[in-house]
Amino acid sequence: MIGRIPVLDVRPLVDCGRRPAKAVAGETFEVSATVFREGHDAVAANVVLHDANGRPGPWTPMRELAPGTDRWGADVTPGSEGSWTYTVEAWSDPVTTWRRHAQIKIPAGIDTALVLDEGAELYARAAEGVPKKDGREAVLAAVDALRDTSRPAASRLAAALTAEVDEALGRHPLRELVTASRPMPLTVERRRALYGSWYELFPRSEGARQEPVAPPKPARRPRAAKTAKTAAAATRKRTPAVTAEVPQPATRMVGGTFRTAAERLPAVAAMGFDVVYLPPIHPIGTTHRKGPNNSLSPGADDPGVPWAIGSAEGGHDAVHPDLGTLEDFDHFVAVARTLRMEIALDFALQCSPDHPWVTEHPEWFHHRADGSIAYAENPPKKYQDIYPIAFDADLAGIVRETVRILRFWMERGVRIFRVDNPHTKPVVFWEKVIADVNRTDPDVIFLAEAFTRPAMMRTLASVGFQQSYTYFTWRNTKQELTEYVTELSGESSSYMRPNFFVNTPDILPGYLQEGGRPAFEARAVLAATLSPSWGVYAGFELCENTPVHPGSEEYQDSEKYQLRPRDWESAAREGRSLAPLITSLNRIRRRHPALQQLRDVHFHPVDNEALIAYSKRSGSDIVLVVVNLDPHHTQEATVSLDMPRLGLDRHESVPVRDELTGDTYHWGRTFYVRLEPGATPAHIAVLRPSPPTGGSPTP
Repeated sequence: MIGRIPVLDVRPLVDCGRRPAKAVAGETFEVSATVFREGHDAVAANVVLHDANGRPGPWTPMRELAPGTDRWGADVTPGSEGSWTYTVEAWSDPVTTWRRHAQIKIPAGIDTALVLDEGAELYARAAEGVPKKDGREAVLAAVDALRDTSRPAASRLAAALTAEVDEALGRHPLRELVTASRPMPLTVERRRALYGSWYELFPRSEGARQEPVAPPKPARRPRAAKTAKTAAAATRKRTPAVTAEVPQPATRMVGGTFRTAAERLPAVAAMGFDVVYLPPIHPIGTTHRKGPNNSLSPGADDPGVPWAIGSAEGGHDAVHPDLGTLEDFDHFVAVARTLRMEIALDFALQCSPDHPWVTEHPEWFHHRADGSIAYAENPPKKYQDIYPIAFDADLAGIVRETVRILRFWMERGVRIFRVDNPHTKPVVFWEKVIADVNRTDPDVIFLAEAFTRPAMMRTLASVGFQQSYTYFTWRNTKQELTEYVTELSGESSSYMRPNFFVNTPDILPGYLQEGGRPAFEARAVLAATLSPSWGVYAGFELCENTPVHPGSEEYQDSEKYQLRPRDWESAAREGRSLAPLITSLNRIRRRHPALQQLRDVHFHPVDNEALIAYSKRSGSDIVLVVVNLDPHHTQEATVSLDMPRLGLDRHESVPVRDELTGDTYHWGRTFYVRLEPGATPAHIAVLRPSPPTGGSPTP
């Protein structure tokens, strides 16, 4: 039912209000609604936040977003984590209505005395709601002036319109016919759900090394013959047969462990990463094990695919014995924590044919007409070493086991899970699992690795996933990036938070294959400055870009199938590593709140399609980024800034400091840029508005 003052289309709204919108503690976002009433009397509106304990905060006045649209909005900021609500209150504003009429009638001499008397009565009522410390005396003085018939009418009116009166009634307005929307749910989560820098590594490759293969033991000499007959036979046996010698490898590759991988963590922390993400660390099956480059004929020492989970050594609640023990994993988590990093663990709900579930719970798998269990397929891709889960036979049982496994790792210090292919499982399953975990542990974060259709991605986010992979990997042109980021930072930002990974073990984008080092630099700048969460997969900083074959997004000698030790020290010494740029990007992100939020990003016109310019703003912190999207050629252009969007006057010129180079420029409404691949990939400029007259420049 519509209230006395209609309050319609309150946003943010998720699933018609059945699911909560999302924010993180300290994040500012806009609440808006359509508010109007009959006739010509003035209306106003405000937002009230109620915290997790149901306590209302001070209400925030709303403003009409565009004159004549009846659309009102206000920025609000929840201060702590928990389950909040927000309500829009609309009300008739008799003081504003009277002012409008009085400013027309009194100069025209229409009903002057009556209008002033009505104003005095209104102001007297309004004064009752204004605390003494907040300007009650100013309002009462206006009442006296309105009633003072010895003063000219214009003077009496002017006394009611002073700045002091406006300020007092702005804080404590006279509200009539107050009508509230229904409370809308809001989940306020910890900051890591929105902001972070992720680094993915395979522990088995960190510290992997070549070891010599022990030569085969010599054959034992036969004992002396006891008789002539046996002696002759022994002589015949000692006669060497003519056979081809099989060459034995001199060395074999031995994988790293949690302990050796922990030695890599200080370098990851030095680059400014907050989260270290590990692919599955569980035992790997041997049945249909894959060899290098996804071959079906593995060698004896090939380690297998980590996502083929489960063997005789255990399943999802075990660690691969080659990586060490659970105590070694605990050591890895502890080292990361001392470096102020969190561990994100891959949760892949699938099994190898050797997983204990295959025999313990055969009903959890798809059986084909011949009785065999169906392996995973995404034609033309085949995953013979992986069995997907069938959920409908025992959904409740699979939910219980999933929650048990997640809580097992939570007890070992894991508070972030990157969920593999959640879109291939029922949405209701994830809704139940995440709700169960977050009910007792709201700090646990789930990242959806869902490269799938938009409806599924958005629904997974709305049912509980705190973050999501995105299509950023395949958005390369200015138009593609502008449209996509505008979409992500718009209405969907109230429930879907992106994480811009520049590459993954599964995805080597064509842009990186063809663009060389400048392409890697451009994508790093874009990901780190467009999204509050971004990530890289190890090897990105070395510009690894060789595909398994032309047209493929798979890496040659992919780390999914084999060990990939990397010589980090040589790369740094020879200047081949992008670590310095990545370190600078993460340092800039930590320094500027504007880059730690999603909802305020604005694209500015550039007269060259190869260059993109955008700004992000948080309060007084304004960052302007210009990137060359062409990794092969130097590009130049004129950028035209939307000055009001930046809080600047149209003809103002401001000093800016490039955070990448340290250079300082003066930029106005239009300015020239020239960006050269391999030299200056981008400008990340901080706007420093000129101080007021008589002030001193900002240091």
